[in-house]
Amino acid sequence: MVKNFFRAVVWLPVILGITGYSHFVSAFVVSDIRVEGLQRVSAGTVFSALPIEVGDDADAALLAQANRSLFKTGYFHQILIGRDDDVLVVRVKERPSIAKLSFEGNEAIQTEQLEDALKRSGLAEGLIFKRAVLEKIQQELSRQYISQGRYSVKVEATAEMKPRNRVEIAINVVEGDVAKIKKINIIGSSIYSEARLLKLFELEQTGFLAFWSDDKYSREKLSGDLERLKTFYLDNGYIKFAMQSVQVALTPDRKSVFITINIEEGAQYTVSSYRISGDLVVPESELTPYVFTKEGAIFSRKMMNASSESMTIRMGNDGYAFANINGIPEIDDEKHQVAIAYLINPGKRTYVNRINFFGNVGTQDEVLRREMVQLEGALASTFRIEHSKTRIERLGFFKNVTVETVPVPGASDQIDVNYTVEEQPSGSIGASVGFGGGTGVIFGANVSQKNFIGTGNDVSFNINSSDFQENYNFSFFDPYYTVDGLSRGFSVYYQKTNFDEANVSSFLTDTLGVSLRYSYPISDITRIGFEVRAENDNLKLGVYPAAEIANFVTTEGDQFRTYSMSFSWTQSTLNGGILANRGSKHRLSTQVTLPGTDIGYFVFSYTGEKYFPLSKTYTVRLKTRLAQGEGFGDAPFPFYEHFFAGGFGSVRGYRDNTIGPKSTPGALDPDQTPQSFGGNILTEFTAELIFRLPFVEDHSSFRSMLFVDVGNVFDSDRGYDLKASELKYSAGISAIWVTALAPMTFSFGKALNVDDDDRTQNFQFTLGTGF
Repeated sequence: MVKNFFRAVVWLPVILGITGYSHFVSAFVVSDIRVEGLQRVSAGTVFSALPIEVGDDADAALLAQANRSLFKTGYFHQILIGRDDDVLVVRVKERPSIAKLSFEGNEAIQTEQLEDALKRSGLAEGLIFKRAVLEKIQQELSRQYISQGRYSVKVEATAEMKPRNRVEIAINVVEGDVAKIKKINIIGSSIYSEARLLKLFELEQTGFLAFWSDDKYSREKLSGDLERLKTFYLDNGYIKFAMQSVQVALTPDRKSVFITINIEEGAQYTVSSYRISGDLVVPESELTPYVFTKEGAIFSRKMMNASSESMTIRMGNDGYAFANINGIPEIDDEKHQVAIAYLINPGKRTYVNRINFFGNVGTQDEVLRREMVQLEGALASTFRIEHSKTRIERLGFFKNVTVETVPVPGASDQIDVNYTVEEQPSGSIGASVGFGGGTGVIFGANVSQKNFIGTGNDVSFNINSSDFQENYNFSFFDPYYTVDGLSRGFSVYYQKTNFDEANVSSFLTDTLGVSLRYSYPISDITRIGFEVRAENDNLKLGVYPAAEIANFVTTEGDQFRTYSMSFSWTQSTLNGGILANRGSKHRLSTQVTLPGTDIGYFVFSYTGEKYFPLSKTYTVRLKTRLAQGEGFGDAPFPFYEHFFAGGFGSVRGYRDNTIGPKSTPGALDPDQTPQSFGGNILTEFTAELIFRLPFVEDHSSFRSMLFVDVGNVFDSDRGYDLKASELKYSAGISAIWVTALAPMTFSFGKALNVDDDDRTQNFQFTLGTGF
């Protein structure tokens, strides 16, 4: 066979790229095609690339073309074509494949990122290896590091042959340091100072606080900064602004860069007029309030785009989900004015075909569907679709909620609405051990689930024990007891409290109670509630009780039955059940005891909070809690129902329950240190600046904030009336982390106006005390 091959096969000079040698090979009719030397490449791949088939007349020109076609596949580094009688013989040597890519020395860029970068350039394990690949690898990886400002990077790639025609490529990286920015020059700015413009930049020049500033060069960050600079001018009326050149100069040691930006500001333009034209399916008078570019105002591209978006949303509320509104500036260069034409193309009126839910692995579809104010088959409304999303967020079962509208194939006037949720822990099952700064060690067993087996019902059974309190509670709450939104819940509880351990005057209370509550929505954001409660309280005095407690027990006894009913009004526009960041919530309630109660009293209370977003990074939260209780007739408000202040949820920086009126030492121990006695009036205010920490990726379960707390309790029955001068103040920093195990809250606060009898506690935290 081999002998015949060398006897009859003619090796073509086309291997060397030489043509015009047809006289070396006489034409023949191909009776068969034989391929030799294949290892991984299939014969079918060779046959599909060959321009010759059995039965063709083959001459030197056609064989040369076949040779070139096979080389173009890139699979072979040597190809020999000849004939064995009338059989066309193709002998090939395959290029090796890349068996492995290994990296060493890369720290700034993860191995996975480098592999992805090479893959995008056509280099990956399993692909064909060419010698030029090594240089390509070095160039591509160097480009990745240079984009980070590491101009001194060195990349060396070596190939080692392995059995079965494979190679392993070892890549060694010496990353070097990121070049620092010595100076950023903006040339051509006369309207705004260079210092003002540089505040727009994320990149910073090297300064005295180099360890704090972002003075390391990055091509991506520079691109973002240049875009912010351009947007700033366009939003301030300089529509002819131009960036003439951007130069990045590298110092000889490749450790520093100088950035020079040449700009041309141009003249400032104002808005001369605006008009709304096109197919006005919505009256112009209803669209005009959504136009923010008023006559005489400085032209702003941002405001023009915001006007278009607002009008689009308004039209979406009437079912025009695919409305397209373009703001077109008509420029008058002589007068430096802009006339804006808003061109409306409403498209077809759109109806909702289906509403779909994704990601709710544990939550039933019904729980989400009953929050929908957008209905299937109805006109699509942008407001209703977004508001349904907000209602889902308020459930508190999900970390993230997104919504998108998808056109229905084959139906130009229908859309599907898809809600995608990411579930988060909404309860716990098992035993727990925790610690509270004000309650000591906490041992507990619980079955607590705010979204019980995905039904949306809140079911809990808790057994908790601490130095301060023992608590046994079973409760059930159905937010949709009826289809129209009437909710119902009940609870049975037993609570034993040792107030001496809670920094309160020495006594114990044993409370056994049961409650039944209903609430009903009177609007989308407002509910009214009703609750009836029955309790039995048993007081046990300490060894040296305070005079007020001893006198109360002497006149009123130590066992009390209380029957009460409560009415509440709640309004909430919060965008989430846990760690909301916009909206507000207000709750008014009153509790009144019923006939048959041993000691009659009533309580009025108000709680409220509101968020004020300042930017994507900062949000202000204001919170208040006010309450007052009074006894009927001449009877005092029962001391065991007193309000207390200080600690978490109150005035941080002070120990739990320690601020406010103190008890009077009893006759059995006149030298007893006065303890907190609480009062019938509670006043608390909190202002928080919520901010994002740059190293925290998931802010849906973590929150950090600066706070100022103000508050105290007062006892009008004993003459401690409400006085602004008696309010306590504190300030500090706090953080909340909602983990799958348990929520953790940390606080470092400084009490600002401490009296001699106040007890402070700078660092406070809780772990495992709530779900």
